[in-house]
Order: sequence, then C-alpha cells, then structure tokens
Amino acid sequence: MVQANEATMAIPSDWPRMSMAAVDAALTAPGAPFEMTTETIDGIDTRVWKNAPANLVQLIALSRTHGERLATIHEDQRVSYDAQYRAIATLAAVLRAMGVGKGDRVALAMRNIPEWPVAFFAIVATGAVCVPLNAWWSPQELAYGVNDSGARVLIVDRQRHDRIGDYAAMPGLEAVLVARARVPLSGIARRIEDIVGDCAGYAALPDAALPDVVIAPDDPATIFYTSGTTGRPKGALGTHRNLSTNILSGAYVAARSCLRRGEMPPEPQPKVGLLVIPFFHVTACSASLMGAMASGTTLVLMRKWDAGEALVLIERERVQVTGGVPTIAWQLLEHPDRAKHDLSSLEVVQYGGAPSAPDLVKRIFEVFGALPGNGWGMTETMATVTQHVGEDYLARPTSCGAPVPVADLRIMNADGSAELPVGEVGELWARGAMIVRGYWNAPEATAQTFVDGWVRTGDVARLDEEGFCYIVDRAKDIIIRGGENIYSIEVEDVLYAHPAVTDAALVGVPDRVLGEVPAAVVHLCPGCDASEAELQDFVRARLAGFKVPVVVRFSDTVLPRNANGKILKNELRAMFADG
Repeated sequence: MVQANEATMAIPSDWPRMSMAAVDAALTAPGAPFEMTTETIDGIDTRVWKNAPANLVQLIALSRTHGERLATIHEDQRVSYDAQYRAIATLAAVLRAMGVGKGDRVALAMRNIPEWPVAFFAIVATGAVCVPLNAWWSPQELAYGVNDSGARVLIVDRQRHDRIGDYAAMPGLEAVLVARARVPLSGIARRIEDIVGDCAGYAALPDAALPDVVIAPDDPATIFYTSGTTGRPKGALGTHRNLSTNILSGAYVAARSCLRRGEMPPEPQPKVGLLVIPFFHVTACSASLMGAMASGTTLVLMRKWDAGEALVLIERERVQVTGGVPTIAWQLLEHPDRAKHDLSSLEVVQYGGAPSAPDLVKRIFEVFGALPGNGWGMTETMATVTQHVGEDYLARPTSCGAPVPVADLRIMNADGSAELPVGEVGELWARGAMIVRGYWNAPEATAQTFVDGWVRTGDVARLDEEGFCYIVDRAKDIIIRGGENIYSIEVEDVLYAHPAVTDAALVGVPDRVLGEVPAAVVHLCPGCDASEAELQDFVRARLAGFKVPVVVRFSDTVLPRNANGKILKNELRAMFADG
C-alpha cells in the first residue's frame, strides 16, 4: 500500500515569518474575514467575530447551500447536506406541533449516528434548548440529566431506550422519540422514523421551511452537563453565539498557521473528517460539528472507536482530518496494520482534552506527514479557547496554544485577588464570546465559577511572552481518561456506599495511551471482606463504565490525611508508581 511519506521534523530557520501580534492585526483588520466588533453580553463589553452566524438557524440555512455534498457517512448510510436540511426542517416542524417552543428543553441521548445532528439542529431551530446527554451514562445518570434540565421531550437511539426502560424515573417527560427501534413502542414513546423516515429517505422529504422564530445571538441553545468537586453534574448553559464562535475560531487558527510560515491562507475548502469523539461532548458538537456545517465538511462517523476500523475508513473515505484526544493518535500510530493502509490523505491530526507526550507531536508529523494540532477548552468555554497547529505546535509541544483573538486569558493567584506576571504559575481564568452564561439552576456554583465575564477554570497554568498557554496541572480530583472526565468524589461516594468500605480515594495514574486512568485505594471495616472485582462491579452497576477503577488497592489503615482532614492523594499515587 502507498503510505504517507515519513517526514523529518524540521522547522525552517526563518520561521516564524510573522509575529503573533502581526498575524492578529492582519487577519482581524476592518474588512478582513476575521474582523471583530464589540457587543455587550450580560452587561460586559465583549469582542466577537463580526462575520459569525447570529444564531444556529442561520447556520442550518447556510449548510443547505452545500447541496449534494455529503454531511455524514455512517457505515453504508450517506446523508447529503440537502437531505439533512430536509430532515431537520421536518423534525423541527413536528416538535413545534408537539408544543415545543422557545426556551423549552429537549434532551438528546444517542451515539454518533446521522440522526444526532438532525435532532440537535431541529431542536435549536425551534428556539428550544438542546440538552445533549452522555450516551455512556447509566439509567440513573440519564434520569438525573432529564429531570434536572426539566426536559419535556427526550430523543434517544434504541440502545438508550432499552437501557432506560419505562421512563418512570423521568416523570416530567411528555414524549420520547426513538431512533432505530426494533420493537413496537407504546406509551409516550414513538419511532422517529414515523416522522422523518430513515436516513436513506431524507432526500425525498418535502422542502419544508424552518420554524419562524426570533432567536437572538445570546439566547440559550444548549445545556451540556459537566461535573465539579461536589460530584453532582452541573448543566453549562450555552448560547447560540457560544456555538457559532467556534466556526471562525477554528478557521482563524488555520489561517494564522499559514501566515506564520509565510503563506497566504487559501480559500476555505470542505474537508473529510473522521469524527471519533461523541457528539455529546463540546469538542465534537461545538468545535467540530459547527465548523463542518459552515464549511461543508463531511463527517465520517464510527459506531464505536476501533483503531483498525479507523485505518480502513481513513483509506476508503480519503479522510483529511481526525483526532480528538491523544489516545486516538497513539492507537493509529501503533496499530500493527498501519503500514497496510494508504493514509496519505491525512493532513491534520489534532486533539485536546488530555495530556499528551511531546514525542506524540513529533511522530504524527514524521509518520503520517500530517500536521499535529492541539488546543484547550472546557465545557464552560464551549470548547475552543486556545489552539495551535503545525510549526507552532512543533515548536511548543508542551503548550496547548495561544488564545484566539476573541478570547482573553490571565493567570491569577490562589484567591483570585491579583493577576500574576507572565511566566508565573497560577489559576487559569478565561473570558470571551465562547464562555457560557453559567450553570443551569445553580446560582451559587455560577457565582463561584463565573466572575465578571471570566470563568475560573481550576486549571493551573502559565503564559509565555507571546500568550501561549501551558497547563501544568488540572483542577484537583479530576481524572481525564482518554478525554472523558472522571470526578473522583463521584466514584468515591459509590465506593463508600459499599458496606465493607470505610475509607476510599480515587487517583489518576499515568497511562501512555489514555493519558491517565482511575485507580482506587480503599480501607475495609474490621472483619469485612471485599475483592477488587467485587468493588469494580459495584461501581460499574452505578456509574458509566469508563469511571470504574482499573485497579483497586487495599490499605490496612485509614488513608493518610493532612491537618485539615483532606486525603493526601500524592502519597496514594506513589502506591502505583511501580505499576
């Protein structure tokens, strides 16, 4: 097979051809594609992209101009942008007829299938708020998301429908729409195919108009659930502007990379991207899907991640862009069948959401001949705040990039009372047009995290002279396993619920492929007995599978604590240092 030419990681001696400041000035000048203006958002003057869509309805209309270009590919299903638009408009009209209106919440729990973007955009087209739920969640976790958001309607795929059961734990639901059901439905549930047909029939749907709803840029559009040290998921309330901001932010970074190497940015072209991150993450929904809709990019979807199958898809569909988290890149690089496939179409492999080793940056460039990319964001920032690609990343492999021009970063001291000088380490704060409006129905948590337009990220970082950000640690008690956030206290609470456990702690231990994995240390009550497998099964029955500790160590004594009674997790991590 033809393989991507192995390149040598060499940055030209005259790079960069332009400073970051000069690039920003050129790309954001009046009349330029990335021109900025100032809008008042919640009483705070904020820089915004002048040419971003005002709302997601405008984005849906724009997407239709891509016509017969494929929007999604999933196994043998291929949906064009025109067909996708017809399905969106048809489903939106039905939701309106069901009484769904502006500000109502509609929950969405599916794996990555073509019905996901159809449902998402149909929901927001009505002016309602889409609540994407983690498809890996347990029935109890899904019920929490539905109930906490106050969703009136739930749209699910067959697997989620079967997992949830009779919906008795979600008393506020008025209707459930199920994609790809194999058995007759009853009660409040009905097949979504009875409304829009299956994917193959989208192109034959009538040419319906989108609902006539007035939607302002800062109207609510989404509630993405995240978690904090309380262990209870919090809904980050995102706006239409938050999501549309990512469209130009991603394009800006690509243009900046060209100017830095002395090239004029080309006219934007649609790509083919292999999307392996679930849509229910802001990385996939905001950073990937929004830009794809605007550019006409084709998203190749996978039922579940499999590196061997990904190699087949990259070759067959001539995929140009992929990534998501470092795990993906590692598994593609190290797969034994890699050399059997033609991967020469790959142009960019980009990721965020987990620590990555500097040698991964080098190997992506050398093995695939593709440009590596990295960025930083969080649910509260609706994904992208910083990003860099190509030479900038090769030159700074431990950085997550510089902020896009509509974002600001600063490093604050521990109590948030003073900004620290360049180069010093402290808590990372961010602000900009992508910052969500706060947490749904959680005023105290909102007040603690969002301060005068800034979000306190909880990440420990530093900035260099050109504004590049370096994350040196993360918020306490968060473990990121291959891009999935695991909040220690949530798992610890489950372990404490086991009758044999009297003391428990969860820590992250390094993993070369996944970044880190969860490991537990427990102390059992006198005379009590429990095995590692028993405790793992106990957690698995109550939480999503990725949260289950990969190893459980037993301590003969209660766990070490400081004077304030907090467990000394650094000492516990040392227990796993030797593997």
